[in-house]
Amino acid sequence: MKQFQGIELELFRHLLVSIAEEMGVVLRKTSYSANIKERRDYSCGVYDARGETVAMGDHMPVHLGAMPLSVRAATDTFDLQPGDVALVNDPFRGGTHLPDITAVAAVFTRGRRPAFYLANRAHHADVGGMSPGSMPLARDIFQEGVSLIVLKLCGRHLLLAAPVTERITGPIPASGPAFAISGNSLALST
Repeated sequence: MKQFQGIELELFRHLLVSIAEEMGVVLRKTSYSANIKERRDYSCGVYDARGETVAMGDHMPVHLGAMPLSVRAATDTFDLQPGDVALVNDPFRGGTHLPDITAVAAVFTRGRRPAFYLANRAHHADVGGMSPGSMPLARDIFQEGVSLIVLKLCGRHLLLAAPVTERITGPIPASGPAFAISGNSLALST
């Protein structure tokens, strides 16, 4: 492994942190959600090929400690390829609480294996819990809303609506909320 001089190390550190910061700027500016746009309840980070944190933006620090576990859950479940995006919000796989959904994508430089992973975690207004806003006084995780254990949202740059739609419209056995949300219609198309 190459030894870096102090100046090189600082340059690369700032480069990688600026990537995470810019991810946050794009997320905020393109969001329709007040939780993201105004409250800034999101975090972004860059992770190495093993899922270890390389750089993180100065966003919502409470998210960042558990995000490497979500990145590893996504990479253990899927062999992410260019254009693939995995979603996870499960607290048993690095999530904080169900409204905080993490998206993970691989970055390829040379070769067939990912060199880095990019991830963002953002608070969503409602994930189907027993009360509006998905912040109930719950006694069980299933009362908080839909648990996205690890799902693939995009495959090779194409939206894969079916896994998400199936997960949130039920019927959902023990790993989902105590009720189905099938009464809601979703504008997800394949």
